[in-house]
Amino acid sequence: MVIFLVLSFVILLALSVPIAIVVLATTMGAVYFFLGMPLTTLVQQLFNGLDNFLLLAIPFFILAGNIMAEGKIATYLVEAMKAIIGRVPGGLALAGLLTCMFFAAISGSSPATVIAVGSIMIPALIKTGYDEKFSIGLLTSAGTLGILIPPSIPMVLYSMVGDTSVGDMFMAGIVPGMVRVLFFGTYTYIIAKRCNWTFKTDYTLAETMRVFGRASWGLFMPVLVLGGIYSGIFTPTEAAGVSVVYALLVEIFIYKSMSMEKFKKILVQSAVLSSALLFIIACAMPFIWLLTREQLPVQAAQYIGSIVSNKYMFLFLVNILLLFIGCVMDIVAAILVLTPIFKPMLDLYAIDPVMFGIVMIVNVEMGFLTFPFGLNLFVSMGMTKKPLTYIASAVVPFLIMCGVCLLLVTYIPWLSLWLPQFLK
Repeated sequence: MVIFLVLSFVILLALSVPIAIVVLATTMGAVYFFLGMPLTTLVQQLFNGLDNFLLLAIPFFILAGNIMAEGKIATYLVEAMKAIIGRVPGGLALAGLLTCMFFAAISGSSPATVIAVGSIMIPALIKTGYDEKFSIGLLTSAGTLGILIPPSIPMVLYSMVGDTSVGDMFMAGIVPGMVRVLFFGTYTYIIAKRCNWTFKTDYTLAETMRVFGRASWGLFMPVLVLGGIYSGIFTPTEAAGVSVVYALLVEIFIYKSMSMEKFKKILVQSAVLSSALLFIIACAMPFIWLLTREQLPVQAAQYIGSIVSNKYMFLFLVNILLLFIGCVMDIVAAILVLTPIFKPMLDLYAIDPVMFGIVMIVNVEMGFLTFPFGLNLFVSMGMTKKPLTYIASAVVPFLIMCGVCLLLVTYIPWLSLWLPQFLK
């Protein structure tokens, strides 16, 4: 059956069959030909897969991100960052990077971050004299902070499948996210200093405070969401609902930027994206059930444990596999399919599941910047009207830095585990 599962999965994926259908069809074949069970069993598993309160966080976070992307929150965040850091060499690019960091902390979506911040900052950087390729590469790559800095939809999925705390996963992503920002920021400063890219600002102290005050409504969002989750005031799902209500109230009554027509458009976009993600999740759940029922992850763990005795070598091999998987598989599908397989191996090698979750997310998030499923590449291509090869080459320096960050997170567990342990 294992050979059938692998061959079916690879062949269907090579034929460009949608990943949800690949997973479901592979499971159907195994159940029908090898287990002799009625296919109605899969229908039950499809329903059971979606019957999870935690999954409600996904459409809520998507809706909140789209509201902020279409409204004024992203615009005012950009203005605040420009006023604060725009005077230093590379200040405008650094402002874009910091805006991505804050927007990631209130949207939980990588593509939404690229659209909201990139559509504003890329033209501004080019107009100011920054190199076009550098500008596109920076903003396209900085969007990946959307799934590393909490809240993060992939973290919610990993917590559901890997049976870990969503709050711990959220906290564990903060320090690695800051390390990523530090790498990108240092590189930006060095390049800007060498190329003499500067941005003259005429903000007085009073104007800076006024701009910062106007953006404070957006800056308060991560405090509200993460503070509420970790203090126990509300669950991650309730936090997602709160983020929608908060974003909507800010855009309607404070920024006055949300019309009924715009809100209808946002609802449709969010419903389509949420439906696509939830369909993939539903189709993956029977596959996870099949793996668990046949104890295939346990068997794989025992086999790998017999040939790999060192956990650091195991993590190295996992990183190689995940980097490859991230290039050919959607991040949602990768987390849903691979987490149940790796889970038994964590106990075998005494690896913390929260730390491993961050390693896994850092790995597969690099898939947002690689062929052929590099969603951020396609988003940036649509915004800038540049060829896909041009966008891909622009992100190469930042992709290398992502690789360095991956090694740090993999072999220095403290980076991801310190904050959750400190806050307990």
